[in-house]
Amino acid sequence: MKRLLLPFCFIWAVAHINGQSITSENITLEVVKIPQTIIDSELRNYKVTVSSPYNLTAEDVLNQSILDHEDALIDYDNLVFDSEIRYQEKLKEFEAETERAKEKYEIESEAFKKLSLIERMALIDQKKDPKLILPARPIYYKPKPPVYREPNLNNFIIVDNNVLASRIEIFGFKRGTPNLDINIDIQKTNFQDNAGQTYVNQPTKLIVKLNGAEVINHTFFQEYEFISSSSSNNIDKVREEKKYLEKIVVFLNNYLNDMYGYPVKEKTIKLQSVKNSKNLYDDLERARIFVTTNLKKLQGDVNSKANEAAYTNMQKGIDIWVQTLEKIDYKDDKATFNAKIGKFIFFNLIKLNLALNKKDEAEKFLNQMQDNLVYIKLSSDETKELKQLEQEIYKN
Repeated sequence: MKRLLLPFCFIWAVAHINGQSITSENITLEVVKIPQTIIDSELRNYKVTVSSPYNLTAEDVLNQSILDHEDALIDYDNLVFDSEIRYQEKLKEFEAETERAKEKYEIESEAFKKLSLIERMALIDQKKDPKLILPARPIYYKPKPPVYREPNLNNFIIVDNNVLASRIEIFGFKRGTPNLDINIDIQKTNFQDNAGQTYVNQPTKLIVKLNGAEVINHTFFQEYEFISSSSSNNIDKVREEKKYLEKIVVFLNNYLNDMYGYPVKEKTIKLQSVKNSKNLYDDLERARIFVTTNLKKLQGDVNSKANEAAYTNMQKGIDIWVQTLEKIDYKDDKATFNAKIGKFIFFNLIKLNLALNKKDEAEKFLNQMQDNLVYIKLSSDETKELKQLEQEIYKN
């Protein structure tokens, strides 16, 4: 993908190396990613329609809570009446159990009296002599009147289809009569237990039509994914469902913007140049001016003619760097164009092309630099930086 770059700020730093002063400029850029599918700027309108099991607002939860409280108030007298009836029933059971306990005690006492003294003493030692054990008398607790409490909205999934649709944003597009018509069908969340662990899926179908023609029809999140080492009975399902729904929204945004959008990201690159002592490096000074000045002219509008001019002028500086590499005498440290000059030009070309998302060009200059590394002295920081650049080039 191509990228557009916007200047944000720049910082200067200078290092003196064997009489050659190498100047570095850090430029913070806003990187506008070019999507896989290019749509003409006048056609960049979109509409999102979502269907889902979710249809709950905070107002719905609050209103239902108020209604539930009002119902509880209305039912309070019945609740008290029922509690009194249950208490009377428990009293009757208490009285009946008390009477049965007394009768049992009287019978056991009569039988105990008929035993011999030795037999009675043995039962007493064994604590088996008759005892009157009465049940506990029930206590009446009158139900407390209902007290209204605000519901904890964290215990609910507060979202509906309109909110979900509003959270799908394609950068560089406007909502309106759609050239890009997006339909999203989110099914209910399914929790599944397996070996004491919890897995979840939530099939989500994405259909995209471009100027009426269907270009995407795919269902995501059908496979069950691990979410907890505990069973589903021991997890906060509302919390887990919220997290999974958020994962789906983030994925859809990334997917759609990768296909069609122009999201802006901030990036910083460091470009170097040599101090133009005694006008020995006039061409390299012009290259620095061409590249850094035109980087700062780039705009966020991908169709800007100013950008076309900036790229054209920037290429003039790049060409000077490439031509200068042909003059490098890697074996002579005292040469005007020695390995130190070649080193910073290679770094510039690799980093600039990566910033412009021209990985093939960046790789070409990386290979050329590596061919001459036997003559180029790298500090530990430069060695680490070169390795990071190499990883970025070959990263998918």
